[in-house]
Amino acid sequence: MTVISYQKQRGAVLFIALIMLLVLTLLAISSMRGVTLETRITANRAQETKLINVADAALREAEFRFYGPGNIPDKLEPKAANCNTNNTLNVNGINKPCLLAIGDINLLAFVNHPEQADADYLEASSSGGLLWMPYRGTDAEENTQASAQTDAHWNSIRAGEDGNAAVNAEYGMVAEGQGTYFYMNNGKAGEVLFLQSTNANIYLGINN
Repeated sequence: MTVISYQKQRGAVLFIALIMLLVLTLLAISSMRGVTLETRITANRAQETKLINVADAALREAEFRFYGPGNIPDKLEPKAANCNTNNTLNVNGINKPCLLAIGDINLLAFVNHPEQADADYLEASSSGGLLWMPYRGTDAEENTQASAQTDAHWNSIRAGEDGNAAVNAEYGMVAEGQGTYFYMNNGKAGEVLFLQSTNANIYLGINN
């Protein structure tokens, strides 16, 4: 006959199992938090990249408006009439920029913080025009959108000392629109992200 000895159960295995379950639960929660954080970071980066692309597209139109030999006076002197929604792109490539005249007292603030600019920054020659032009793209035959969710806008100002041409073919030819001129352009995606660029254009004069 075999005698079976029964010992009193103390629950050690159950206790160890519960501890292991708790550890595994904590690890799973930590992992889920890490995944959630990575997802948010990725989404924020994707959104930031999208906004940068939208604002960059606005800059490209601002620069595109200065290309070509036509409308030289409009590329040298700010005009409020050029900063309105009727200033569309032309198929022949002879376009007009939205060139702003910013008062000297507000110029530095406009360059450093264009997002804070308002109509009070504009001088008389730009008064009544738009401070920001809506983006249309660089294809005159088709108005495009930089994004279906975010509006893009742009504007430009003359750069350089006193707004003059930095390099001239010969002295006194500024009045004829001859020389190398520098511009600063602003592009924005909604009211969230702002970008700036500079470009230089060489013009041979109003009569050339």
